[in-house]
Amino acid sequence: MANLPAAKKSIRADKKKQQRNKAVKSTLKTLIKKLNGLIGQKKQKEASELLREVMSALDKAAKIGVIKKNTASRNKTRLSIKIAKISA
Repeated sequence: MANLPAAKKSIRADKKKQQRNKAVKSTLKTLIKKLNGLIGQKKQKEASELLREVMSALDKAAKIGVIKKNTASRNKTRLSIKIAKISA
């Protein structure tokens, strides 16, 4: 166990960060699953609307460091391509 006050504080901070990261990742996964469900049902209009929300969530997660910037970019691109294939 940590003895120094700074070490104890960093343990507390790490727990808070871990909880935040877990919540953000869970939200992202839920949104992406909903979007993939709409894509599977070929509901292009609803999927396009949800895509904006997913992209925003991915950008925010990358901004606060929950996921990497390139990971967010890759996910956004792949989801956009899936939606484009529905309309084609």
